[in-house]
Amino acid sequence: MSEYVLETKNLGIDFGGLTAVNNFSIKVGKNDIYGLIGPNGAGKTTVFNLLTKVYDPSRGEIFINGEDIKGKSTIEVNKNGVARTFQNIRLFANQSVEDNVKIGMHNYINYALFDSFFHTPKYRREERRIHEEAIELLKIFKLDDFADYKAGSLPYGAQRRLEIARALASKPCLLLLDEPAAGMNPVETEELMKTIRQIRDDFDIAVLLIEHDMKLVMGVCEKITVLNFGQVLMNGTPEEVQNNPEVIKAYLGD
Repeated sequence: MSEYVLETKNLGIDFGGLTAVNNFSIKVGKNDIYGLIGPNGAGKTTVFNLLTKVYDPSRGEIFINGEDIKGKSTIEVNKNGVARTFQNIRLFANQSVEDNVKIGMHNYINYALFDSFFHTPKYRREERRIHEEAIELLKIFKLDDFADYKAGSLPYGAQRRLEIARALASKPCLLLLDEPAAGMNPVETEELMKTIRQIRDDFDIAVLLIEHDMKLVMGVCEKITVLNFGQVLMNGTPEEVQNNPEVIKAYLGD
């Protein structure tokens, strides 16, 4: 087993004649809270799409717990322990809050079609188990009182939290958060910082996040990679990043 939950080597992708990401190398430890930042259009979400095999890289390698994921599908990468959220919330809006979390458990539901048709004892045991696990997850995000509500009826910030809960339901070793604080007010963002630390500590996983809210990034991330025009500008601690002249130039211009 590798000491890194995620390692990429010279990762890159081209769309036609455009190089969107090039020579992207990163190492994320098993309990890191790691930030990936950069100006709009820097290639951050493209990196996430490469890590989850939405896109196949044009070059380079991706390792999850030391295993090369070349040739694997998005579903297989999820089974290998990588879960993610999205910039634009992608919940099943007409399904209940609890059912959205249960959908995230699909890799671990242990009954067959026969059991579900005939409601066998095995089916009933499994349904009790996943119900209890779903409610426990919802409690972490203060959503258990809304378990029977339609997901689409929740306020925006609560939908964001539900999407994270659903990702955690797949029992990942690496959680990718794509702008988790988008649309949140300062109080919700402060609460999110605490939740991200709790996720890392309670679930014993690594978190890699993209975020434009620098207060959140600097407050919760232990290591940061800065991306600019698809290339790594620097790796470092929050203090090193925020004091780097090249980073300031990339964000603010000359």
